[in-house]
Amino acid sequence: MRRIAIIEDEPAIRANYADALRRHGYEVAAYASRPEAMAAFRTRLPDLALVDVGLGDEVDGGFTLTRELRALSATVPIIFLSARDSDFDIVAGLRLGADDYLTKDASLPHLAARIAALFRRADLSSSPASAEDVIERGSLALDVKRMTARWNGHPVDLTLTEFWMVNALARHPGHVKDRDALMREANTVVDDGTITSHVKRIRRKFQAIDPAFDRIATVYGMGYRWSPA
Repeated sequence: MRRIAIIEDEPAIRANYADALRRHGYEVAAYASRPEAMAAFRTRLPDLALVDVGLGDEVDGGFTLTRELRALSATVPIIFLSARDSDFDIVAGLRLGADDYLTKDASLPHLAARIAALFRRADLSSSPASAEDVIERGSLALDVKRMTARWNGHPVDLTLTEFWMVNALARHPGHVKDRDALMREANTVVDDGTITSHVKRIRRKFQAIDPAFDRIATVYGMGYRWSPA
């Protein structure tokens, strides 16, 4: 049975998520504070950690916890689940080593799907990729089995949603993908503004490796496309 750790300072929210995940068949360990969680992690690591950013008096306690957990394990999947939805918080969380960042308005089925996807990725990460699992588009290489992306040989740290959006665009270069197609292929339901924010973050991540990156083109009034080299 997979063991999920929930680190959330609000008792009602903590209990709600714990009950929902137990119904999905997971073993759940719930903690109200960073010190409590870390004391437990030093004895036994969870299979996945679900972390709030603000923990009691520690405004950024979840960020500190992620640093500490990453020092214990580079591979335990970490998802931030927070009411804080600014680009600064999202980028900060992902840069610290989290695998995904969701806001608390995400539905429980959506959260469960993201958790299951991370477990699938963890299960497959040690197995070699076959040729059909790898998509190459010039400098881009996507490993669909492991859900990893590389640009000019350098890893690009994409969240699951960002990975599937890049996959949807790059699989058919030149084809325009509208909002509905991107949502469907990224397994998410968001508004137009959120799609735009995802695309901006994806571009920034590629441009951090290659400032000249310009493969994702906006087709105004229609959507986005991956431009061939």
